[in-house]
Amino acid sequence: MRQSSLFRPTLSRLAAAAVLAIGCLASTAASAQTPVRKFPTTQLNIGIHLIKAEVAQSEAEREQGLMFRDKMGDNEGMLFLFGQPAGVCMWMKNTLIPLSVAFMDEKGVIINIEEMKEQTLDSHCAKRAAVYALEMNKGWFKQKNIKPGAKIEGLPQ
Repeated sequence: MRQSSLFRPTLSRLAAAAVLAIGCLASTAASAQTPVRKFPTTQLNIGIHLIKAEVAQSEAEREQGLMFRDKMGDNEGMLFLFGQPAGVCMWMKNTLIPLSVAFMDEKGVIINIEEMKEQTLDSHCAKRAAVYALEMNKGWFKQKNIKPGAKIEGLPQ
């Protein structure tokens, strides 16, 4: 009898662990199959460089951003509209690709550009109040020699 009473809790623990593992696998599979929501696009330009940018303007759209995307085209990005000048920061929760972000004022002039590592919770903030943020593949601005002070044209008002 002593042996069976020891055996039961062990089986219960094993069963509980198996249920937990199956639940985790199902959750992972469900998130892997979560459809990525695409947003309406607009065309922007910085000098000779054309950008196809998805536009995130509601709070829910800005929160989702580029989460769960596994790639983005060479001249594609995501434009975040904040409506009015504000202190804004970005992070990379559930974002699978490394990105660069340019923070802009109400005229579209780049305030600062930050490099962001994928799947981190580090804050990357505008150095002063910003109205827009544009996320591109990591290094895009540097490769195009685009620096703070450059102006992005075609921004929605």
